[in-house]
Amino acid sequence: MAYADQNQMSGNRMTVFIVVAILHIVVGYALVSGLAASAYKKIKETTSAIDIKDEPPPPPPPPPPKEKLPPPPPIVAPPPKIQLNVVTPHIETVQTPPPPAPPQVVALPPPPPAAPPPPPRFTAKPASLKGASSGLMSDNDYPTSAMREGKQGVTGFRLTVGPDGRVTDCTVTKSSGSPELDDTTCKLATRRARFSPALDGDGKPTSGSYATSVRWQIPKD
Repeated sequence: MAYADQNQMSGNRMTVFIVVAILHIVVGYALVSGLAASAYKKIKETTSAIDIKDEPPPPPPPPPPKEKLPPPPPIVAPPPKIQLNVVTPHIETVQTPPPPAPPQVVALPPPPPAAPPPPPRFTAKPASLKGASSGLMSDNDYPTSAMREGKQGVTGFRLTVGPDGRVTDCTVTKSSGSPELDDTTCKLATRRARFSPALDGDGKPTSGSYATSVRWQIPKD
């Protein structure tokens, strides 16, 4: 019980005690004065008239104010599900044929020896110069500029001879040291040299070659 309720009950009891004390005094006075009967009726009326009731309890204290709660977060609908059409690739299985078996090495018999070539019916001959090689050039063919400059030396050369015995080409194999002397040598040999053509194994004319040299020396007076 609260402290206020205890104080209220004590006040009620005190009131009751005072009333009872007054009644006792009245009763005693009535007995003394001989008015007991009338006093008894009055006391009964008085006691029946007094209806001691407990005061109602005080109202309960008001409830504490409710704390304002923050508003709930807005309800957001989840994003719609996106369905992707996944195309499964079609995988074709290609059966690879087994590798071919390695070739079998079969030993072949050695070939028969080749027949020896038939002996030539004619002995081949090289091209031969008609006349002496010294007759191809003379002192009168000495280049004037080379003589004036005192140039002299030996020019080696090779002539290519055709099947008709004529010179078709001239190559300097050894230079005299003077380009003018080398050029004069090939020009005179190509123009003046005549040959008997070379012969093959059948005795037929064929191409051949002839090599020689000439010494260029300034003539003395």
